[in-house]
Amino acid sequence: MTDKVLTANRLSDGIAVWLDANGQWVENLQASLVARHAEAVDALEAIGKRDFAANLVVDVAVVDVQEVDGKLWPLRLRERIRAQGPTMEYAAGYHPADPAFIAV
Repeated sequence: MTDKVLTANRLSDGIAVWLDANGQWVENLQASLVARHAEAVDALEAIGKRDFAANLVVDVAVVDVQEVDGKLWPLRLRERIRAQGPTMEYAAGYHPADPAFIAV
């Protein structure tokens, strides 16, 4: 099984977030909780459904990641862009994605 993390967009501002080990939605993929077995993935999905129902986040998804040299890398380009930031100026304090991170 591929390692997985739970991602979503924060309802208040649309910023991409990831669930961390404390059950908090954080803006840093590297701080996210990694599920390495089916039961952990089920738990992530349940938390995502709960927080979606509570109107904390939208577009909840479990995504595949791999760890390379101690750093999490999403397998899909879409998720790399979301993890690094948009490809253009988006909002104050959020800079465009690092092309080296999102390169395939």
